[in-house]
Amino acid sequence: MAVHDDCKLRFLELKTKRTHRFIIFKIEENQKQVIVEKLGEPTQGYEDFSASLPADECRYAVYDFEFLTEGNVPKSRIFFIAWSPDTSRVRSKMIYASSKDRFKRELDGIQVELQATDPTEMGLDVFKSRAN
Repeated sequence: MAVHDDCKLRFLELKTKRTHRFIIFKIEENQKQVIVEKLGEPTQGYEDFSASLPADECRYAVYDFEFLTEGNVPKSRIFFIAWSPDTSRVRSKMIYASSKDRFKRELDGIQVELQATDPTEMGLDVFKSRAN
């Protein structure tokens, strides 16, 4: 599975310049490559991010999660989310599962990985508990 250069470029922007809150990636099956489907503005939050994931199709996503530590120090963690809802096609789930590790290696700087099959597995509480 090829990875479009735009994927790496946008991820670098998120990581270094904080120009995006999140990135949704899609596998373009005809061209056999991962492409950027949607970019989230820095002002957008978790609700915008979760609403951007289709209910019945697989996607990869990166989310820049900002939080305060117990000592009120602002921090952030870059999450990689493998979104594979139960209602998506079996073929699609297989393609996303088999391509995940290779794609993730292209994105240098992922700090936490989540695998989610429904919205409760990537709720805000899950982000908070995994960020520390």
